[in-house]
Amino acid sequence: MQTGIVGLGRMGQAMCARLKEFDLAPVAWDISEVARTAAKDGGIKVVGSARAVAEQADIIITIITEDNGVRGLFTGPSGFLEGDVKGKLFVEMSTLRPETVRSLSTVLGVRGGAIVDSPVLGSIPTVLEGKLLSLAGGELKDIERARTVLEKLTRAIVHLGPVGSGHTMKLAVNLLMANYLQALAEGLAMGVQNGLKLDQMLDVFANSPLANGILNNKLPRLRGGPVSMTLDLKTLRKDAQSALATGAAAGLPMPATAGTLDALAAANAAGWGDRDIGEIVKFLQDEMIQKF
Repeated sequence: MQTGIVGLGRMGQAMCARLKEFDLAPVAWDISEVARTAAKDGGIKVVGSARAVAEQADIIITIITEDNGVRGLFTGPSGFLEGDVKGKLFVEMSTLRPETVRSLSTVLGVRGGAIVDSPVLGSIPTVLEGKLLSLAGGELKDIERARTVLEKLTRAIVHLGPVGSGHTMKLAVNLLMANYLQALAEGLAMGVQNGLKLDQMLDVFANSPLANGILNNKLPRLRGGPVSMTLDLKTLRKDAQSALATGAAAGLPMPATAGTLDALAAANAAGWGDRDIGEIVKFLQDEMIQKF
């Protein structure tokens, strides 16, 4: 069985390295020449287009940034659908709006291909250890077929329902993360502005029911230490936009998310988009408070 990966960012390259350990070295492609060169230097076979990946692979992972880019991989020039996709299985790991992967599933079904959505929870070290959590949506037979590859990357595969379910769950997770970080930023700012010491507040939060994995991961940076990059602010903003749009399509008011999105938009406009999501706390303290 030949695997393929389209998307050679940090996560994609880590997945390539992990799969190589199990004799599942993928054929790969990325729109970025820099990413392609880095993959080649890492011993990955890089081909000339998304179409070429699908032509050579049986199971193709796509992991890029946003919905329009993913649609372009399938329907754009030299995209997957320019070739024969009959019998091909696509495993979509980008963080997308559920309707995007549902529409791709319909198009692929007509052509004899199939897709499952499998966005993951975890970061680079988690990939390399094979301990991601797969949030899977799709037909059971397709999930089982994808398991051959996914089990090498994950500690568990959670089958949540039909195509689109995995992306819905991933947006829900990232939505909670964004709102938590914004509330944390506001709480810390309020305390500091009223004379509390930042370290004392963090100690209390870390020993309260509010403590969680996000807080624990970001504590060193919040205390002034080095940044541990997990996800950048511009991507979190995109995910919050997707969550808000998905909620709106279902008729759900999401006022907390709308407020968080305003803060993320301000951070991006101020040039903080490439910084780690934990920097939203520093942005509120350094940028927004000074303007009022």
